[in-house]
Amino acid sequence: MSTLKTIVSRALVPVGLTVTGFVIVCSILLYSFVKQDLIQDTIQREIQLADIIVKATRYSMLKDDRESLRQTINDIGGQKGVEHVRIFNKRGVIMFSAHEEEVLQMLDKEVAGCIECHAGEVPAVHLGPMDQAREFKNEQGKPVIAITAAVYNEPSCYTGACHVHSPDEQILGTLDIGMSQAPLLQSLATLRIRLIIFCLMVMVLTVGGVIALLRRNVLLPVRQLVYFADRISDGDLKAQEPEGTEEVASLAANFKRLAQDRHQCDVKLEELQKRIDDLTREIKARENASKSL
Repeated sequence: MSTLKTIVSRALVPVGLTVTGFVIVCSILLYSFVKQDLIQDTIQREIQLADIIVKATRYSMLKDDRESLRQTINDIGGQKGVEHVRIFNKRGVIMFSAHEEEVLQMLDKEVAGCIECHAGEVPAVHLGPMDQAREFKNEQGKPVIAITAAVYNEPSCYTGACHVHSPDEQILGTLDIGMSQAPLLQSLATLRIRLIIFCLMVMVLTVGGVIALLRRNVLLPVRQLVYFADRISDGDLKAQEPEGTEEVASLAANFKRLAQDRHQCDVKLEELQKRIDDLTREIKARENASKSL
């Protein structure tokens, strides 16, 4: 029985390790792909939100209604998940912010969110979606994804009666909005847990299936074959051959044929030994008879 267990173990361990490794690698790849897609979707939604805010505040900017614009920024900044929202002028001074203490502060052009446009001698006018986004932790230690959206100088801006912008100016300012990454991180954590559960389920089902197949196709037939061989060895030539795979049936038939051949050899040896004994007795009888004469 120990030999059978060893056979099963040697067959089970490589299969289990192979399937486990394959499932883990596939799960890691799947997680990385889904994570990348979720981050890109989050950035796209924030870019759309930034564009909506720029368009929603456009009328207040045209009318130079600073109070209405300030109230709009405060209302947006008070929404759940919004960590900050602010509007810079073209010099980098914060003109409007949901956090009043930031107003009139100037940001360094070398910081993240600014360096993407100001990396060269001439500031970039347009950025790709991924270049508009940046990830960081704010002063409270919360993970944030921030989007920088330019406020472009449209014809309605430089042709307005109350505005003095030159048509040559392409960008009038910048909107910066930061959203909490908590929902994204929660989704990724849920995804990780589900993938771990999936891996465990696949491992359990795979190992269980392999054990069931080995038990049905290997362990039980081999046990029957061992029992059959023991009965044959004890001289029970009428023992029924075990049912199973073609290989097991063929091996059992060979065992039985060998046992029958051995039995026939034993019978012939017994007959030969009997004849030898008879001849020996006959020779001794003749010798005794000749001596008596």
